[in-house]
Amino acid sequence: MRARGFLFISVAATAWGAGGAVAALLYRTSGLGPIAVSWWRFAIGATILGVVLSARRRRLVLPRRGWGRLAAVGVGLAVYQTAFYGAIAYVGLAVGTVVTLGAGPVLIAFGARVTMGERLGRAGTAAVALALAGLVLLTGGSAGAGTRPALGIGLALLSASGYAVVTLLTRARGTADKPYDTALAGFVVGGLCLLPLALAEGLGAAYTPSTAGWLLFLGAVPSALAYGLFFAGLAHVRAATASVVALLEPVVAAGIAVALLGERLSAAAVAGTVVLLGAVAVLVVTEGTPRPEPVTG
Repeated sequence: MRARGFLFISVAATAWGAGGAVAALLYRTSGLGPIAVSWWRFAIGATILGVVLSARRRRLVLPRRGWGRLAAVGVGLAVYQTAFYGAIAYVGLAVGTVVTLGAGPVLIAFGARVTMGERLGRAGTAAVALALAGLVLLTGGSAGAGTRPALGIGLALLSASGYAVVTLLTRARGTADKPYDTALAGFVVGGLCLLPLALAEGLGAAYTPSTAGWLLFLGAVPSALAYGLFFAGLAHVRAATASVVALLEPVVAAGIAVALLGERLSAAAVAGTVVLLGAVAVLVVTEGTPRPEPVTG
């Protein structure tokens, strides 16, 4: 089951990386802003999940208690996705993604320690220190990567905070055992939160077949499929571990940004990326090392 959890989260992270590239493309071609793209993503994702549940003749299963937690997951999703797309718009896909997903494990590791008693240990503490050093390098080397790099990085860090809240709530409160129900409820709440802002930003755009197709992709793959898999994976792996595996996303997104979108990373940003991946390696090795059983008697 642990291996399945790793697989689910890996697939979700890959889908998210591709989703960031699609969002960047939509900004350039459709005239839609980050809030509007996020709203469409939630609306389409919720519709797809609702149709799938209906086709399987299964009613949505939600806890009798804990509606506040589900609402918090929805708000966290709204903050995470909208701030992330805003970061992409202002600082570029590669840097925006790496900052968001680099800060995520740091916030989740500390949050898991406080809320669930997960201990970092010496290796985990070293990994967090490496991640922070990588973020400093990456942030310092991101100037010129977008139109407003300081605002973009701030939005990326806000996105990481929303991501941490969603991960910790889902893992700690037992909602991961019904992944697609949790995803659907989160999309509905998040969509309702974003609707007034999306209307204010403007949902009007040139909805060409290409735009409609990319929006459908965002709702289906990086949303309905990916979040269901991510929440399912959280039922089998720790929150901090999930956030580490999800760092496959910036690798995918950075590769797409450089190869297909013409973005470039400065030398400092590349160094920061390497340091962040080193932090990931430390955490992966730590998670994969069996812990000795306590000696009794």
